[in-house]
Amino acid sequence: MTTAPRPAAELSADEARRIALRAQGFLGAPDRRAGVRGVLRGLGQVQLDTISVLARSHELIPYARLGAVGRPAVEEAYWTGAHAFEYWSHAACVLPVEEWPHFAFRRRAYRDRPHWGHELSAGAYDKVIDQLRAEGPRTATELGGAKNEGEWWDWSDAKIAVERALMYGEVVVVERRGWKRVYDLAERAIPQALLHDDLDDAECVRRLVRQAGEALGVGTRADIADYHRIKGEQFDAVVEAAGLVPVTVAGWGKPAWADPAALAAEPRGRHRTTLLSPFDSLIWERARTERIFGFTHRLEAYVPKQKRIHGYFAMPVLAGGRLVGRVDPAREGRTLVAKQVSLDGPKAVPAVARALREAAAWVGCDAVAVERMDQPELAKALVTALG
Repeated sequence: MTTAPRPAAELSADEARRIALRAQGFLGAPDRRAGVRGVLRGLGQVQLDTISVLARSHELIPYARLGAVGRPAVEEAYWTGAHAFEYWSHAACVLPVEEWPHFAFRRRAYRDRPHWGHELSAGAYDKVIDQLRAEGPRTATELGGAKNEGEWWDWSDAKIAVERALMYGEVVVVERRGWKRVYDLAERAIPQALLHDDLDDAECVRRLVRQAGEALGVGTRADIADYHRIKGEQFDAVVEAAGLVPVTVAGWGKPAWADPAALAAEPRGRHRTTLLSPFDSLIWERARTERIFGFTHRLEAYVPKQKRIHGYFAMPVLAGGRLVGRVDPAREGRTLVAKQVSLDGPKAVPAVARALREAAAWVGCDAVAVERMDQPELAKALVTALG
């Protein structure tokens, strides 16, 4: 690993936290004119996930920053007018279409893979491409069926072929329909000015490292590299050219880099109070969340029920620039049910109540019920605040 050059600035832990909050859109007035598309461009990606409790994560992420933006408006912002595409970044993500050229390095890497773990029948790949060309955007089901008769990973030839074409960049996911990927040819879906693999690997990685640094504000090598799943050695090779500047952050114990623009002005403005998806880029990396907020959080959806501590889809509560508790939500009719609530003391009660009321209204609920609290002595105060 490259030794970090002399730091350009020394930041306190509180300064780093505020820089991160502003970079992620939680400190200061959001640009509401830019809306969901502005959030996507600012973050550089929005992670997708199958879990839907209040809403799916790609809806929760703009909601957390903008407030009660209409859920249909979120989908429309992503998928109409060739503004975005879905591809592999931090995970499966919605990405601004402007970033298509910068994933050429990843498309090339996928094309060079010697095997895929799925065998593909002769002619199946060309058949899917021809079908998309003739019929327009299609789901895997419409292309001939997504599965064979085996287990969930037993993909059909059509599904294997179209996913391979997606990796290669010949096919693009242009929307989700009933959570199914809708595929189209890249030549139709990506604007011609962007439809190229002209940039070499170093230029692609340089851009993505710069973008990650801007979206995080300040981060360690691992923080910034992980944002788009860049290898550490790739980060080392381009960080200087990417224009990020080395800094030290009190208590971090690791070299860090910052977006120069983030250091140029003190973070000011209104703090957002909201529930956060566990897949939100503010908190998706546990070590960074612990380092910035002193808050340990783990998604327990994949943990056996008897071993869960905070609940299936516990959502951290952000208030005043701090993580002040967790809520594991569910919906029963028009009631938002807080199945389990844990708070960072009595001072967190008003913020958690506010976050719950706003979230309930956003998803069309007109009541909030509290089922269980880790601190039963705070239950009465929370119910009163929800009143």
